[in-house]
Amino acid sequence: MALGRSRRSGRGFDYWPGFVDALSTMLLVIIFLLSVFMLAQFFLSREMTGKDTALTRLNRQIEELTSLLALERSNKGEVQSSLSALQATLDASEREKQRLQGLVDSGRNGMESAGGAAAAARQQVDAEKLISSRALAQVDILNQQISALRRQLAAVEDALNASENRDKESQARIADLGSRLNVALAQKVQELARYRSDFFGRLREILGNRPGIRVVGDRFVFESEVLFETGQSALNPQGRAELDKLAAAITDLEREIPPEIGWIMRVDGHTDKRPIAGRSNWDLSASRAIAVVQYLVTRGVSPQRLVAAGFGEFQPIDTAETEDAYRRNRRIELKLTER
Repeated sequence: MALGRSRRSGRGFDYWPGFVDALSTMLLVIIFLLSVFMLAQFFLSREMTGKDTALTRLNRQIEELTSLLALERSNKGEVQSSLSALQATLDASEREKQRLQGLVDSGRNGMESAGGAAAAARQQVDAEKLISSRALAQVDILNQQISALRRQLAAVEDALNASENRDKESQARIADLGSRLNVALAQKVQELARYRSDFFGRLREILGNRPGIRVVGDRFVFESEVLFETGQSALNPQGRAELDKLAAAITDLEREIPPEIGWIMRVDGHTDKRPIAGRSNWDLSASRAIAVVQYLVTRGVSPQRLVAAGFGEFQPIDTAETEDAYRRNRRIELKLTER
């Protein structure tokens, strides 16, 4: 016993059995992991196979739907083309019916062995009659629709013709009214021109050939010094006396011109271009024109026949910068115009 212990203690501790146990355990673990991996691989393959099958089935359904869509489109085209072919089919059916009817008639007069062929011919004729009746029904519907469209087109054409006729009549009336209006206006203008000529001729007789009063074209012109003091807008006594004569002539003119002729006496105020202390040339010209109009109203002239306007220095008769030009530009103009 003592000798055996001394021998084992002399060799040391034996590690090999433990090492073998560890390797065995590791091998078992690896085998287990490989088994688990194989099982997972198996189930994953089954899952992928199922998905591939479902994908294949979906692709097949898509192909079927695509073919159905193509078939539906082709059917739609066939239906659209069948409508145009119905009439031709009807004619062909009628011809075939006549041909088959001839064959039936000849079969009846022939041998009895042709009875089977005649029966078949009758069946074919009946089938053709059915097709013909259907085609006739569709053609009748189409004819009704075409008739309705033609009636609508006829109604639209009638409405358009009536509208064109009304438009032509309206244009003719407008042209006639325009020509009448132009003639009436021309007559009124001529009458007013005649009264204007008579009026200015009478003013020449009344006012005489005085300095500072003249006729320029279709206007009667007073130089401002005849009616106003320099730079003032109040009428002086001499100006009132001249305007009294003018008011009498205007009141006579009001009585002579017929009421259907629209006219007004426009009183225009003008100044020269030199500035005035304390006021503008616009204000002076307008104030002078208003003063003349207001005085004429006090002398019996109808205010509906008068209008005042101020032009300042912006419509000169003479553009020279001389005292004589300034005197001529300072003026009051009377103009008989249409209203």
